[in-house]
Amino acid sequence: MPAVTSPAAESARYALLRRLAPSFRHHLVVNLQPIGMIYEVMDRRLRAPAPDLAHVQDSANKINGFAKAALGSCVDVVGWLSPDDAATVSVPEAVRECAALLATSLSFRGYALRNEVPDLPGTVRRTGLRTLLAAALLHCTDHLLAPADLVLTATAEAGGALLRVEVRSSSEGDNSFRGEANYRPLEWHDLEALAAADGVELARQDQGIALRLPWAP
Repeated sequence: MPAVTSPAAESARYALLRRLAPSFRHHLVVNLQPIGMIYEVMDRRLRAPAPDLAHVQDSANKINGFAKAALGSCVDVVGWLSPDDAATVSVPEAVRECAALLATSLSFRGYALRNEVPDLPGTVRRTGLRTLLAAALLHCTDHLLAPADLVLTATAEAGGALLRVEVRSSSEGDNSFRGEANYRPLEWHDLEALAAADGVELARQDQGIALRLPWAP
């Protein structure tokens, strides 16, 4: 179980959520934007003298699909803001969630995210993995120059999963869009506070960070 949250961890968590806000915004609207366009097409078809009901039904199904996806995105973002400490997840699934949330914003800053995490047995606490992985990725991009690749790997150990974030310099990335962070940089003491609160072991490595997450009961 995670330790009692300290003021330092609360401060670090607030800073992390502020940094994640643009990614949350994109995550929320990406499934809502197509609904308006599909509605306009469907509306034109319904105004035709002889509407093609098959196409109208297809448009309605698409709207329903995007609406369900948008609802799922809303629930997911709420999970970041008010996490369920009892929720567990496999390491590959949680890594995919973080990668999907952050890959676009990181690419604009000149970093390519490479998910090389294999299937692993067992589960870990979802909030601990998502929080520390997101914080580690942002910390690396705050302090190591782009263009670079962020390579995610993981191995299973007796007591838990070892997840690594490695930064590899690259000549292929584009750093022309790099701008200032929307909030303050995440420092190492922020990661230490979050790790202590979420029961995760944290270690610096050459050009990267290692996270050791205990298996969930």
